[in-house]
This record gives sequence, structure tokens and C-alpha cells, in this order.
Amino acid sequence: MNRAVRILFLGYSLMLLPLAGLAESNSLLVPATGRCVLDTPADSREQALAQCLSLAEGGDAEAQYELGEYFYSDHLKDRDLPAALHWYEQASLQGHPDAQLRLGLLFWQGEGVTANALQAYIVLKMAAVNGSDEAMDSADEVAESMSREELGHANRLLGEIFRNYLLELQAGEFGPPFAPLR
Repeated sequence: MNRAVRILFLGYSLMLLPLAGLAESNSLLVPATGRCVLDTPADSREQALAQCLSLAEGGDAEAQYELGEYFYSDHLKDRDLPAALHWYEQASLQGHPDAQLRLGLLFWQGEGVTANALQAYIVLKMAAVNGSDEAMDSADEVAESMSREELGHANRLLGEIFRNYLLELQAGEFGPPFAPLR
């Protein structure tokens, strides 16, 4: 029994190995990267913010999300919604589920942007695919507020997004996503 479990574990590990290589070049998989910390004492916040900005501008999705949270949060005198939206969008484009969740909720509630249920639904569904359970529930709530036609249109757009994603995977160095491992 132990041997069978080890063989199964090894088999599954080997199946996932090519996915780890895709994470850096794939727009929907989130690679693990450095992290910025903005929850610091006031006297060191400026330095922490500069470091986080540097990471975010370098493409670090977690830093981009943290900046979005920083500019969205109540600890600033005035929220900077345009900056928060910018950083959430940047992290969302890299598949960051928490940034996608926040962005979807902002679109749904019309906070800092014009309310747009279609856009909210799509972004929330992407967040759910990337692992956010809360996003799935929120997408369901948004869907309840949409007409049948709007929901159909949103689902067609999602289908197109995922078809393009699969084509991106197929064009990658690892070949078709469902092909046997080489």
C-alpha cells in the first residue's frame, strides 16, 4: 500500500512539473515572487513603499496587489482609487486571484469606476478559476442581477478568453496542455 501511494504521488508530481515551468510565461498562472510589506511603522513606510513600487513596476504580481490594497485602504487620509485600480488591474492581468476579486467587486459596486455587472462577472469568474472561493460566490450574486442575455454574453466572452488561453498554452514550449508528458 505504501509503495502504491508513493508511486501515485510521484506520478502526480511529474505531471505537475511542466506546469511549474509555465507559471513564469503564462498569463493565468501566478508564479511565486518576492513580497512587499506596507504594514510598517510610519517612519519606515516611505522606504517600504519605494521598495514595493520597485517590485511592482518590475512585474511582481503580489507587490502590485499589495499596492492596490495600500491605496484602497482606509489608513490613508484619502483613498487613491485610481492608483488602487491601476495596481489591481496590473496584478489581475497576471492572474492574481485576490486582485481579481477586489477588481471584480469594484466593478460590481461601481467604486472608482462606472458599475459594470458584465465586467464584474468576468473578472470574478477569472478570480474563481485562479482559486478564490469568495469570487465564485460573488460571481453568482452578480449573475443573479444580470439579464439572461447579459449572462449569455458574459459566458461567451469567458469561453473566448479560455480558448485563447488554451491556444497560448499550445503555442508554448511544452506543447498541448493535455498531451502526455515527454
